[in-house]
Amino acid sequence: MNSVSTSAATPSAVPARPSRSTVELIAGFVVIALLLAMLALAVLGTGRKSDEGYPLTAGFSHIDGLDVGSDVRLAGITIGHVASETVDPKTFRASVTFTVRPDVHLPVDTAAIITSDSLLGGKYIALSPGGDTRMLRAGSTVAETQGSISLEQLLSKFIFSVTDTLTQANRAKAGSSPQGGGDLP
Repeated sequence: MNSVSTSAATPSAVPARPSRSTVELIAGFVVIALLLAMLALAVLGTGRKSDEGYPLTAGFSHIDGLDVGSDVRLAGITIGHVASETVDPKTFRASVTFTVRPDVHLPVDTAAIITSDSLLGGKYIALSPGGDTRMLRAGSTVAETQGSISLEQLLSKFIFSVTDTLTQANRAKAGSSPQGGGDLP
């Protein structure tokens, strides 16, 4: 008796597996989607500065490097942000509006100074409170201000000062030496 096996002719019941390249492609798309989502959250989260607090205004002669969104600090702690910058057409001074946290109450003789984080760092407004018992209210103007100091201006003043000193020293040296008897460089 010869029995013929029919099992070879029927398809197997094992489901077909996706190929390795398909799985890798799907994993790649998932990773790219997650990276794009994190990038979008980072970009959207950076520009969001809290506008909570009361607004104050200050006028400066120069605000070089100070931008909308820059920090406002008191004793090194960020207590607000720059909300807007405009030019006063009458005085030609920069008018800066910034916010201060509602729990921080500043005296009316507070000074606002534009300074930088480091030699190449960004600018911020440093607040130096005075001793008055009256407090600034929302919309008040900070009267005591100091604009930003330009690194280029400081360097040019230093170079001109050194050059002027050397020129005066050479003139004094040339005036004190006898005519025709000294060796001039």
